Amino acid sequence: MQKRVCSQVVRGQHAVDGAGVRLRRVLGLRSVKDFDPFLMLDGFDSTDPKDYIRGFPWHPHRGIETVTYLLKGEIEHGDSLGNSGFIRDLQCQWMTAGSGIIHQEMPKASERMLGCQLWVNLPKKDKMTEPAYRDIKQQDVSVINEKSATIRVLSGNYNNTSGAVKGEYIHVQYLDVALEPGSIWSYQQTSNDQTLFLYLIDGTLAADDAHVNFEEKACAMLMSASSSNGSDFDEVLVKSGTGGARFFLIAGKPLKEPVAWGGPIVMNTDEELEEAFRELDENTFIKHNKPREL
Repeated sequence: MQKRVCSQVVRGQHAVDGAGVRLRRVLGLRSVKDFDPFLMLDGFDSTDPKDYIRGFPWHPHRGIETVTYLLKGEIEHGDSLGNSGFIRDLQCQWMTAGSGIIHQEMPKASERMLGCQLWVNLPKKDKMTEPAYRDIKQQDVSVINEKSATIRVLSGNYNNTSGAVKGEYIHVQYLDVALEPGSIWSYQQTSNDQTLFLYLIDGTLAADDAHVNFEEKACAMLMSASSSNGSDFDEVLVKSGTGGARFFLIAGKPLKEPVAWGGPIVMNTDEELEEAFRELDENTFIKHNKPREL
């Protein structure tokens, strides 16, 4: 079995979004092709409420799924389906915008606000699917304790343990991995036709045999070896530094479809974007306003 190799490290840049939230936009428009089917990853880590308290007031989405995962902090949310509540420590909000949803995310003052939001593209055939919302509590996430690692399975499957989300449209593997200092962790469960990257939340981490080190709040793309090696899987091999490491492993099969991106809406053509914004102006954007049962 060959090892996946670190082909690039994306550090992103500081940005301000919403009503004035300071964050780090790690993945975005420039990384769409390489990180397909993942569109955007915004990381946030602050002990100053002024950085985020203004939040993200009511805004629309269409054509994507948004995944907000908090390690620490509190965010109040609400949407046009009638869902409302809070995301707190080790909780996740997995929202399928589909044909259209309007929601808001309003962080509350916390000792530390730490987590990220990931945007997952929807296939062309599912862009206008019925919206849905999943409120993933801490107890919903399976936790696997290994010799020197703790793995939380948000989505996908790890060692025959299923995640809280199966992934109806894109089968996303989303693992939250905490490694003890100086530990080596091997992972061999993602097929080599998938995009796979690591997002380092905390600590230091070296990836692949070249021991490529990358800093906190950066993404490392691990490229697959050739599928001609006789195996459908490649190995991911990482080693934590002297302070340990906390990172997310995220993987999914690329769509290889055109991307037309207009702010909170992602479709396949410019014409579809124009239609979406016209519907917003005409107040016909929302096609469904009742929660879909999951």
